[in-house]
Amino acid sequence: MSADRGGELLTIGAFARASRLSPKALRLYDDLGLLTPAHVDPYNGYRRYAPTQLERARLVAWLRRLGMPLARIRDVCELAPGAAAEAVVAYWAQVEADTAARRDLAAFLVDQLKRKDTTAMTTDSTPTPGRSLAMLPHSLKGMGGAPSAAGTDRGLVRPVNQDAAHAGPRLLAVADGCGERGEQAAAAALDALRPLENQDLTGADLLGALEEAARRAHRAVQAAGGASGADGANGCTLTALLRSGSRLGLLHVGDSRAYVLRDSGLFRITHDHSVVQSLVDEGRLTPEEAPHHPDRPLLLRALGYGDDVAPDLQLLEARPRERYLLCTDGVSGVVPTESLAAALAAASTPQDAVRDVIALAHDAGAPDNVACAVGELA
Repeated sequence: MSADRGGELLTIGAFARASRLSPKALRLYDDLGLLTPAHVDPYNGYRRYAPTQLERARLVAWLRRLGMPLARIRDVCELAPGAAAEAVVAYWAQVEADTAARRDLAAFLVDQLKRKDTTAMTTDSTPTPGRSLAMLPHSLKGMGGAPSAAGTDRGLVRPVNQDAAHAGPRLLAVADGCGERGEQAAAAALDALRPLENQDLTGADLLGALEEAARRAHRAVQAAGGASGADGANGCTLTALLRSGSRLGLLHVGDSRAYVLRDSGLFRITHDHSVVQSLVDEGRLTPEEAPHHPDRPLLLRALGYGDDVAPDLQLLEARPRERYLLCTDGVSGVVPTESLAAALAAASTPQDAVRDVIALAHDAGAPDNVACAVGELA
């Protein structure tokens, strides 16, 4: 690169002091093509910068202080000032929306902890460390009360439907199959969970029962043609809720999702086991970029792969007027959270909610199979 970029070139140390960036950060930004030196000595590799690069360097520093990902900073730096300003406004609007979502999640977690604290004081049972055994006289509609609902749909693009859903007296579950035998894999996973409907869970270790059921489902998926099968390319996600009294045990593997609708809003209570989610967690991808990333279908965990399964397990304290939604990524990948919340809140029954959620996926183009299950507290 030429060395005529605005006066005498600065050493990396001098440029670091002037720009308030560390030499380590400058080397990283060079490697990423974000802030390339005006000259690099071909013999000793010393970097030198032009004074005119200070403006870009300071912009990078300010954007990093905002928390903007490096890939997005590179795009902003290439824009004209007016367009760059609009990009910063759009980014900050997303930050505020994400902050509001985290604030709501914090409220949800505080409420859960308070419920466990309250019920612990009103039961004679001794809780297992980290697992509340409190029971309240509430029944879950569709999981011990009036019917819940579940439904699947092929969508508008896929030639076959590889999703499966279940809504029974105690159990809600969805599975999303992948591979040539994905349909069989998803069906096998739900078949392995159905015995939980008839299991006596009074006083039982709810999460232990779910963990053992997950292992059965993992083996069943493999037997149906999973990673240990003939083609070695089949598996499925699995997300399930199991009721015992007022307790709900949550089992989760993959990128299907579980949500709870309360007076304070709709909360996602699962965390995707996906490559894209890991990039978001690491700050290398923004939440708004995630749905369009080419690696969105890639999973880090699924049933049918490997020797064992490591599900996420959670214990929730449920209360009346709460509505729960389980869905595959054919729903969550195309339907905005606010639209899901509105549909769940407006539906008169779980059956209506399932119908409306599937309709929302169709309105968004339904590029994938769709499955959902809904239950609510009386």
